[in-house]
Amino acid sequence: MSAVPERRERLLKVMGVTPWRLRLGEASSGSAAQPANDGPALAGDRVPCVVILPAGASGRELDLLGRALRAFGPATARAARLEVGERGLGDVPASAAYLVFGEAQARALGHDLPAAVMSAAHIVLVDTPAAIVADPAAKRRLWNGLRTLGRALRGA
Repeated sequence: MSAVPERRERLLKVMGVTPWRLRLGEASSGSAAQPANDGPALAGDRVPCVVILPAGASGRELDLLGRALRAFGPATARAARLEVGERGLGDVPASAAYLVFGEAQARALGHDLPAAVMSAAHIVLVDTPAAIVADPAAKRRLWNGLRTLGRALRGA
C-alpha cells in the first residue's frame, strides 16, 4: 500500500507538479476518482503528449530535457512525464503522441500500452538523457525528434 503514494509523489515530482493540500474543511476522498485509462480510449480522452523517461535521471539531464520540451511550446512543455521503474510504467494515459527516451523505455511502453492506443499514436524514439547530455549527435537527434513530434501534434 505504501508504494502507491510514493510512486504518485515521484511521478508528480518528475512532471514538476507541486501538490497542494486543502487546509480547511473536509478533504475529498480519492476513491471516487477513476483512473484515466479504465475504459476504452476515446479521441476526446487523449492527452496531447506523454514523455517516457528512464528511472534515476540526474537533475542536469532533467533540466536539459525540460528546457528542450519548453522550447517546442505548451503541448510538450506540459506533457505528462512518466518514469519507467522496475515494474514498468503501470497505467499509461492515452495520448496522440509519445516521446520515448531510450529503447528500454520503448519496450516498456509497448508492453504497458494497449494495442489500439499504440496503433493510433505517434511514437518518437530518441536517445537516453545521459547520452543526450554527453553526445552532440544525440542532441541533434533529440531536436529532430522534437520537430517530428511538433508536426505530429499540429496535425492531430
